[in-house]
Amino acid sequence: MRVSGGTATVGITDHAQHELTDIVFVEVPDVGRKIKKRRRLRGGGSVKTASDIYSPVGGEFWRRTKLVVDDPALVNSDPYDAGWFFQNQLSNPAELNALLSPEDYKKQIGG
Repeated sequence: MRVSGGTATVGITDHAQHELTDIVFVEVPDVGRKIKKRRRLRGGGSVKTASDIYSPVGGEFWRRTKLVVDDPALVNSDPYDAGWFFQNQLSNPAELNALLSPEDYKKQIGG
């Protein structure tokens, strides 16, 4: 997740896309939907498995990308740019304090 101002852009990490292998489908939430953090949103799938997508923070979805729905391979080839799933307006920016920093995430995955 990348945050700019009050907007969170959500996708998966490079590590996660490697674990899933070839992403073959992505479903993204509807614009205007309100969600609480850690709630199941939609799903995605690879040649190995199907996975749920959860929101790391609460908010209102105001933008989703059609690119990854039409071309799920973008999640594998460009997870940090074109391969994002959705954007939401943060309802409680303090929720960000409970998330791992990029450095802590790398330590957790052994990177």
